Amino acid sequence: MNSLALSDEILMAVDKPARYIGNEINMVVKDVDKVDIRYAMCFPDVYEIGMSYLGIQILYDMFNKREDTYCERVYSPWPDLDKIMREQDIRLFTLETQTPVKEMDFLGITIQYEMCYTNILQVIDLSGIPLMAKDRTKEDPIVIGGGPCVFNPEPIADFFDIFYIGEGEKSYNQLLDLYKKYKYSDITRSEFLHEAAKIPGIYVPSLYKPVYKDDGTIERIDRLYDDIPEKVKKVIVTDFNEVPYPTKPVVPYLRATQDRVVLEVMRGCIRGCRFCQAGMIYRPTRQKNVKLVEKYAEEALKNTGYEEISLSSLSTSDYQELPELMNFLFDKFNNDHVNISLPSLRIDAFSLDVMKKVQDIKKVSLTFASEAGTERLRKVINKGLTEEVILEGARKAFIGGWNKVKLYFMMGLPTETLDDVAGIGELCEKISELYFETVPKEERNGSIQITASAAYFVPKPFTPFQWAPMFRRSIYVEHAHHAKDTIRNMKNKKRIKFAYHDEDISLIEGIYARGDRKLSKVILDVYKAGGIFDAWNEYFSMERYNEAFSKEGIDPEWYIYRERPIDEVFPWSVIDAGVSDNFLKNEWKKAKEGIPSPNCRMQCQGCGAASFGGGVCFESQS
Repeated sequence: MNSLALSDEILMAVDKPARYIGNEINMVVKDVDKVDIRYAMCFPDVYEIGMSYLGIQILYDMFNKREDTYCERVYSPWPDLDKIMREQDIRLFTLETQTPVKEMDFLGITIQYEMCYTNILQVIDLSGIPLMAKDRTKEDPIVIGGGPCVFNPEPIADFFDIFYIGEGEKSYNQLLDLYKKYKYSDITRSEFLHEAAKIPGIYVPSLYKPVYKDDGTIERIDRLYDDIPEKVKKVIVTDFNEVPYPTKPVVPYLRATQDRVVLEVMRGCIRGCRFCQAGMIYRPTRQKNVKLVEKYAEEALKNTGYEEISLSSLSTSDYQELPELMNFLFDKFNNDHVNISLPSLRIDAFSLDVMKKVQDIKKVSLTFASEAGTERLRKVINKGLTEEVILEGARKAFIGGWNKVKLYFMMGLPTETLDDVAGIGELCEKISELYFETVPKEERNGSIQITASAAYFVPKPFTPFQWAPMFRRSIYVEHAHHAKDTIRNMKNKKRIKFAYHDEDISLIEGIYARGDRKLSKVILDVYKAGGIFDAWNEYFSMERYNEAFSKEGIDPEWYIYRERPIDEVFPWSVIDAGVSDNFLKNEWKKAKEGIPSPNCRMQCQGCGAASFGGGVCFESQS
């Protein structure tokens, strides 16, 4: 094992020192003298959260299968260690070899959530890498970002050399091969970036310049060279069965958020919820062959020692081979007491038989993502759930033995009224009443417990709601209080718990989600004022943000409270996510009229994803 970058004294002084020592089960070990490329893969949050992210495990496995590449991991140091590293001038290091990140060839950062932007600066800064991409030389790593947030990377564009748009299995090998030529030649950094910009899915922000109108909106986005694309189209794998998958994932020392074997059964979603960015940017839906998934399950359980399997997708119940897979998992692993976790199930797709089997293995809360309290608003957001279907799903769950229900909602959705908000409590009450009607008193295992939570709706790029304004803070709070008051007046109020998300964090998320490059100064100011771990309530400071907006002369309300004109050029217009403008505009129009759209398997809506040549768009031809 390599000597640790931190002394025993430091490790004993910080919370959970196991976050920083590496050497976990299945960690890849290579001879650093025999590789050409060293890649630091970063999740800009605490270790336990980063270790739960499947995307890093996939890329970690894929990169390390290359003989010329060593992929190592790095996470954001918790504030206690962050303070010590600054005081003692300790550089951020990788877990595998405890090597300073500054000495790596790449620093790859996965960007899952806008509120980690200050943590990105923390990682770059603690690594000793210049924060601004324009200040870096050939001696510095290439800083590259990927993940859902790069579908509008503009607020953080000044800090990155490259953004990877799409799925990593597609173009990374081409990029790494190009880098190797650059590393062992006299090619300059700028020449390398120019060539990299010609690779499918590679966006080099320094080669594109937004031109602004007097009103602050964008007139156009100019490219600096004619031989790079006007728009960078995302890249995806069309044959989902041919991509590598990690069956020996790294097993953390600490209990991670997702402490189990994760099996990815499908990418994309057929449903078309108008608020859901993932459902749009990961189109088209592609499924993995059930025999492959079964093989991965056996291998991963053997290689990790885990006792739980979770099926991963945006909508697991839409996986067409789910019944066969579930029967295999139950038959194969039931005697080994392996738990089966089924996230992302739709309430209208529950199988009573499957539910009972899961119940026999592990009794957990049942989670329903209702999203809106009324059927009217569910049509606006294209959720596709009627109250009748929701209640029937709940009834089946109660018959199956559940008595704990979690309900997820959003508030501040386009066209939302106080009646829609009151519908949250009314739906909870109907579900609780249904429990008592369905389950005889002598068969009840305790009473019904309903936990409802509401998030502040944030419009995201490449969704039909990208033109929508956010509700003002005061209106959001009014709606939240109205929901609470409605529940207080319910007969079963003691059995219903309701909570709503912090409005300040959601407002900043909304600013970043649809922001432009002007916001980089705000992010930098907040970071320099001590802002890190902004996604964590205990570390977030709205005061820091207000001071930064004021200092930079930026009106945050301009980004979130105005409805965008239908022809506005967005900061992310340089990106092509594979869904057409016409499709999104039509869905926005239908939302305002309360008209739902059928899912992809019922009727094609011509979203544009067929251009990739695979997935659900061609199922009828196979």
